Amino acid sequence: MTEPDIRRHLLREEGEVVVDEVRKHPVAYVRSALEALLAVVLLVAFPFVDLDLAWFPFLLAGGIAAHAGWLALSAKMDIFVITNMRVFRVHGVLSQQLATMPLSRILDITVAKPLIGRILGYGHFIFESAAQEQGLRDIRYVGQPDVRDLAIQRVVQRAGLRGPRAVN
Repeated sequence: MTEPDIRRHLLREEGEVVVDEVRKHPVAYVRSALEALLAVVLLVAFPFVDLDLAWFPFLLAGGIAAHAGWLALSAKMDIFVITNMRVFRVHGVLSQQLATMPLSRILDITVAKPLIGRILGYGHFIFESAAQEQGLRDIRYVGQPDVRDLAIQRVVQRAGLRGPRAVN
């Protein structure tokens, strides 16, 4: 229930295999952790509030904790997959969405690494393809983005979708 089953999306009859399964970098969970901390602070303050108003911080803490859980679960359920034939992304909590792109349609990959991302080891992928409006344009909070980018480039090269290999 809390793990998307990516194996069922593979074209096994065609020989598709997973090269890399990319989950969100832990920094993607910072906002939900801060919200959970705020909910705990509100619950700690609960006994010190006037009895007639005590329901408000309790209700507010419950709402903030539920939102924090939702954010964490939605980050956990967002998986980017690199196979030998395509890249795809499965995301969504209650309803799942699948966005897929064959390797042949990837024109360019931009790896954006903000300063904090360079320090903590994450970045964002921006895919350029023939069809811009899809769920694969921005993949955020990718751990080890340079390694993942090289994996995609290696798969594209092995598939023979780019120019011939240089011989030294």
